[in-house]
This record gives sequence, structure tokens and C-alpha cells, in this order.
Amino acid sequence: MRRVITSDILSASMERRVQRQRAEEADHLIRFVYNQCNTSDNSAVNVRHVAQHFCGNMIRRLVFGKRHFSVAAGAAGNGSGPGPEEVAHVDALFTLVNHIYSLSVSDYIPAAWTWMIAGLDLDGQKKVAKSVMKTINRLHDPIIQERIHEWDGLRKCGDKREARDFLDVLVSLQDSQGRRFLSFDEIQAQTAEIMYATVDNPSNAVEWALAEMMNQPEVMHKAMDELNTVVGKDRLVQESDIPHLNYLKACIREAFRLHPYHAFNPAHVAMEDAVVSGYFIPKGSHVLLSRVGLGRNSDVWDAPLQFRPERHLMMNEHVVLTELDLRFISFSAGRRGCPGVSLGSSVTMMLFARLLQGFTWTKPPGAFVHSSSRNPLQVSH
Repeated sequence: MRRVITSDILSASMERRVQRQRAEEADHLIRFVYNQCNTSDNSAVNVRHVAQHFCGNMIRRLVFGKRHFSVAAGAAGNGSGPGPEEVAHVDALFTLVNHIYSLSVSDYIPAAWTWMIAGLDLDGQKKVAKSVMKTINRLHDPIIQERIHEWDGLRKCGDKREARDFLDVLVSLQDSQGRRFLSFDEIQAQTAEIMYATVDNPSNAVEWALAEMMNQPEVMHKAMDELNTVVGKDRLVQESDIPHLNYLKACIREAFRLHPYHAFNPAHVAMEDAVVSGYFIPKGSHVLLSRVGLGRNSDVWDAPLQFRPERHLMMNEHVVLTELDLRFISFSAGRRGCPGVSLGSSVTMMLFARLLQGFTWTKPPGAFVHSSSRNPLQVSH
């Protein structure tokens, strides 16, 4: 399945094919925030809400070919906010992501004892997971079923059509006999995985980068100077500008380093005995990689608790969001690294650059953004 994801869904050709949809979502972001500014009673914008729903809109558009689940929400216009179904969908995706990263007590109970607690949900995670998947499947299943029926009809007639979105790719895969390659359950699982894997890192990094800029106006000024130099003031920033926005990418790298979405990576299992930095890791061990420990390691980073984008700038080289040396984790690395680095980088940078370019951001009077805060960033426009 990873080969399909890498070579078909997240391929360079598919990324080019859905570029128009990504550009439209970036334009919608500007209209949405503008409407928020004009309708908000206290002139404050919830950046977390904006960032998370931009990512939700984007990935629904790329997977399903549409932003909204209901006709009524779609008819409200491109400047409208998410409807109830879209809010439920994004909430479910983030709840699912949070539970994927969390510790499950049952994973560490000896196998000989599992029969004693098989009917128990010691930490309540099974209940939450079932509720979340019920919501996701309720919203996804009708679209998947309709698309399967559509492609089955094309196969019977011998017709062919270019895949328009990620779901088309999954449904159109065929075996050697010309039959649908993936079952409904497999397509259902893959669409959910693609979605929850896309929403967390971009929205979290952009929210924290803006938050840090609120406390350091000089960083904001440098970022705006770069946007004005590279893009100018007569047009909106586009994906083609990203390679030249090195300071903005350095800001996002610093947000990835200092403020990872979760403290630890999901647990991995050692397939064989290994020695890492002098530590013996027996086969079968659960290995937890600390994102916070890597990004704030004082042996690697000077003044690790300070937000300094300049530390990521390299002479005569383009800054990228990946960190192959694992001094911090953005999209991971190696064989198990994220196959969607290019797409994730584009989504993250367009969200960040459009918010910076389109609006002037300030903190509400008397506010200070704390580096340990988990509350949504509320800023004035």
C-alpha cells in the first residue's frame, strides 16, 4: 500500500494535477479570514480554528474533490466558514490523531493476562476511538460507495478516465483480472489515514510560528520584508514562490523544532537487537522517540528554548522543512518517513505565507503568548 501512496497518490504528477484545487483553497483562506475580521465582535481571530479548518478543507478537496459534505454548506459561498458536518469532521480527525499518539495501558499488559481484561476499557480509549470512527465513517462512507459504483460502471463499459483526486486513485486500482484491487474496508481505512496524517503538523506549526512572532515583532518584520521582496504587494503569494521564501521556511522549521504537535512519536518496535549511542535495545522493545527532547537538546541547539529562525538559514542553500539529521522531527526520515513531504510542505507554507501577507497581526492589548500554552491563539487583525 505504501507503494501506491508514494507512486500514485503522492506522486509528482498527481501533485501537479491537483494544484488548481490547492490554489483555490488558498484563495478561500483569505476570504474566510477577511469575513472573520469583518464579522467578529471583538476583532479577534482564532488562529487555531482558521488553521485547522484550512487543513481540513484542503485534504477533503484533495481526497474527495469537494470541501463540504452537505450541499447547503457548499452553497453558502467560498467565504463562509465550516458547517456543522465539517466541524464534526475536523474535531474527529484531531481526536483520532491525539489518541494515536497517546499511551494505551492495554498495550503493556502481558499477553497471558489479556483474557482477564478483554471486556474492559481501562483508559477509555476504545470508547473514544469507536465514537470518532463512527463520525468519520458516517461522513466518508456515502462518498466512497458512490465513487465505487461510478468506477464499477466505467469498468463494465470499458471506459477509462483520469483520476481526479486521491479517492479516484484508490477506487480505480485494478488487479490482473481487471477487477477492483482494494476492498471497501481498505479504501475506507486509507482515506481516513490520509486525512488525519495531513491536518496536525501544518496547522500546529503555523499557529506556533505566528504566536512566537507576536512576542518578537522583529521576526515578523523580517518575514514581511522577505514577502515584499520576493512576491511584492501587487499579487498574492503562490506555491511557485515557496523555494525563494527561505526566512519564512526557517520560521516554520523553528516552530517544528520548538513546538511539536506531540511530545513523542508513535511507538515503534525494534525488529532486532540494536545498539544506539551505546544503549542496548533488545529485539521487541517499544521505542519512543522524544520530539521535545530532540528539538530542545542543549547539546545540539544553542539557547534551545528561544525562537530563532536565523539558526536554520544556510549560506547559498535553499531551506527545506525536512530534517534528515533528526535534530528535530518535522516529517520524520528514512524508510518510515512521511511520503507526503512535498504536499505537506506546500500546505504548511501556503497557510503561513497567505496569513502573513493578507493581514496585519497583533496581540490583543495586554496579552502575552506563553511557550507552554495549549490554548488557541487569539490575535487581532
